[in-house]
Amino acid sequence: MTAVVISLVVAVVLVVAAVVFVGWRDRNRLSSDEDPTSAREASTDQYRHEVERHLTSGMAANHHMPNST
Repeated sequence: MTAVVISLVVAVVLVVAAVVFVGWRDRNRLSSDEDPTSAREASTDQYRHEVERHLTSGMAANHHMPNST
């Protein structure tokens, strides 16, 4: 019984140590200065694409000839 308890305690300690290490490692990663700039540029490009697509679809709708009755 003692061996099982010691094995479980060792397993829990190893898991906790792994979680703490991964958390520490991730916090120590520095984001580069390019990350916010890249995100902003991507957002701007996406917005511009949406505007162009909206304008193109609007122009296509304006040039549509209705069926004659």
